[in-house]
Amino acid sequence: MKASAFAYARATSVSEALELLVVHGESAKVLSGGQSLMPAMNLRLISPEFIVDIGGLTELGGIAVERGILTIGALTRHVDLLKSTEIAAHAPLLTQAVAHIAHPAVRNRGTIGGSLAHADPASELPACMITLGAVIIARGPLGERRIAAEEFFRGIYETALLPHELLVAVELPVAPEGSTHFFHEFSRRRGDFAIVGLAAQAIVRDGQFVDLRLGFFAVGDRPLLAKSGSKLIGVPVTRTVLSEACSALSEELSPMGDQQATPAMRRYLAKILLARCVGSLLSRADLGLGGEE
Repeated sequence: MKASAFAYARATSVSEALELLVVHGESAKVLSGGQSLMPAMNLRLISPEFIVDIGGLTELGGIAVERGILTIGALTRHVDLLKSTEIAAHAPLLTQAVAHIAHPAVRNRGTIGGSLAHADPASELPACMITLGAVIIARGPLGERRIAAEEFFRGIYETALLPHELLVAVELPVAPEGSTHFFHEFSRRRGDFAIVGLAAQAIVRDGQFVDLRLGFFAVGDRPLLAKSGSKLIGVPVTRTVLSEACSALSEELSPMGDQQATPAMRRYLAKILLARCVGSLLSRADLGLGGEE
């Protein structure tokens, strides 16, 4: 199957891209890396009338660090994130997460802006954004908007972007001194969409969590910054405490069932990931689901 007929324009500047989006409105789609858009079009899941290609806008690429803020241009490709020394030094969670995105052919073309704007709830990068406290920068005819990542993702393939806006960059605070991170996902095969995944960042002192941010993905219609993680902060983490946090997490989740997993299976796997995450971050092998200490 191939895409239905559409008109196409390759923008030569951000201003031109915005002008085209204003003219064509909701009938237009933005093409950056095309790794999500083109398959959806070929399967006739979406049928835009107009494609605005921004792939040549070099001004939307690049990675920079200034005054404690890591800025990533929207057209920065996954492979560039994976190889970046700045990302490895200041947002190592991203380096680990990007390695799980699909396969090299996809990582060579896909962009961070395209992934975030696509807002697939099983994607790695949206979960990383809420975990790291990112700000999404959108530009429209009236100027720029700064949107907290937690408010950006609205549902399955739905974001806070308006039809005439373009995602131009992402800003992240550099990882705090002494912070550590965890990333893991369950999938049928390496490179498949996640069944359940977790991106976490923490600060640990004297064997306890001072801060803990847990970004789950593939557990609902958008990435989830789990509130249940607060039960693990500032207290000695025993098996009982961990079990209580897992029960609270289960109540937070609203997983959907599909051909990969039932909602019950996703809840179970999310609790397994939480236990593994806590044990890993605290460097403890004695923690697990069930039992008391």
